[in-house]
Amino acid sequence: MTITMRPAAGKRPKRAPMDATRKTAFLAGALFLITYLASIPPKIALYPPLLGHADYITGAGGDTPALWGAFLEVILIIANVGSAVVLFSVLKRQHEGLALAFVGARIVESAFIAVGILSILSLVTLRQDFGGADAAAYEPVAQALVAIHDWTFQLGPGFVVGVGNGLILGYLMYRSGLVPRRMAVLGLIGGTMICLSGTAVIFDLIQPDSPAQLIASVPEFLWELWFGIYLMVKGFKPSAITAEINAEAAQPVTSEQEAHS
Repeated sequence: MTITMRPAAGKRPKRAPMDATRKTAFLAGALFLITYLASIPPKIALYPPLLGHADYITGAGGDTPALWGAFLEVILIIANVGSAVVLFSVLKRQHEGLALAFVGARIVESAFIAVGILSILSLVTLRQDFGGADAAAYEPVAQALVAIHDWTFQLGPGFVVGVGNGLILGYLMYRSGLVPRRMAVLGLIGGTMICLSGTAVIFDLIQPDSPAQLIASVPEFLWELWFGIYLMVKGFKPSAITAEINAEAAQPVTSEQEAHS
């Protein structure tokens, strides 16, 4: 006869504790995907009617697309900085200096995006407050604001992204083994190509948004998208870093630690 032991009434069997890095990975992946959702509409659909037409100041078009684009880019800034801050607690265990450099690169990129937002909002204000019969007199100012926006994109998403998201993050992920190595290699390739194409644009060797620059951005685009989805679905791969974090999480909290928390 087989005797089955059942847990006492009112008590449930304890479940294995969740990987202490799982929530961090999910949040970081979600923030990376938010950067995609927030960055693509302004570049593809919302800003071109404003930036691509010299008669925007004197035209009859609306300002709503530009305002939505600026709002989405504010969300982009929050997600940019948030993803770096969330990952820092994990990446610093591999190399604290490079982890801090990654956060700094994200902040610099976001600063360029913020300046671009200001140029867009200034252009909208120029149209609203000074439009009309004399609006043509403000065309040089409008062109200068458009040029500022274009350069903030080339220096931020067009160059700094390659340094931070591509080279630094790709290297840290490759060395730590937190994601598949082939994924991290794609990040290193993408970062290199972004930096090279961005440098070529700065020195007028290729045109901004030319086929050459768009092709060079494909590996970085795929790396960041793959990275975000992977972290949300699977989390970090088991490694020395995840083992260290899980071991720390499993340690009982002492009264002295509680007093400092």
